[in-house]
Amino acid sequence: MPVYRWHLAPDGLATRRQLRAQGLRPGGQDVAAQFERPRRRRGPLVAYLYRVDLAVPVRPMTPARRAALQKANRARRTCPSCRRDAGYVIPAALGTCVPCAYPDPHGPEWSTQ
Repeated sequence: MPVYRWHLAPDGLATRRQLRAQGLRPGGQDVAAQFERPRRRRGPLVAYLYRVDLAVPVRPMTPARRAALQKANRARRTCPSCRRDAGYVIPAALGTCVPCAYPDPHGPEWSTQ
């Protein structure tokens, strides 16, 4: 597989993000090449490149897919402990919303609000 330095890939190759900006997706094609950018601590950063001429249009968003996406996002915001919508995606490290993860040890009378 060809390896190119950052910003030096030939025309006709694009990353997934670049394809998406053009309204395209890889469409099952194999990786054609990769970028490597030096990284100081943990090794090089790698980005895979796909051929633009083999890319296919992005599938349109249907009402059923939109509903499924909204349901999945709602589940990511719902706390499993208190069953409330947290208003943000609950961090996987906590597993619950912040008030459930860190309850106030002094009770509500010590609250600053």
